[in-house]
Amino acid sequence: QVQLVESGGGLVQAGGSLRLSCLASGIIFRINAMGWYRQAPGKQRELVARITGGGSTMYADSVKGRFTISRDNAKNTVYLQMNSLKPEDTAVYYCNTGLYGADYWGQGTQVTVSS
Repeated sequence: QVQLVESGGGLVQAGGSLRLSCLASGIIFRINAMGWYRQAPGKQRELVARITGGGSTMYADSVKGRFTISRDNAKNTVYLQMNSLKPEDTAVYYCNTGLYGADYWGQGTQVTVSS
């Protein structure tokens, strides 16, 4: 059974930083690509960052240079370091992975950036 559990969200002032964590179970973590998505009120869920099993990364244009995705295969955990946060980064952030054609999501963690 695949489970993804996010943590690390919260309230932060603009310009501040947060680090999100996602603990994965039920998959061979070291070979799975992992992603972070976010969904703001009234908007569609969007991809923020993704990291392959080999460590290759990609980012949405809106977060390039500010966010960093990384993984610790020994801890089955993927991270999202978010710096220089802006009010428009306010959203629920979700961890994602895929297995045998199915998508799996965590419960989400709220990030609120005040101006």
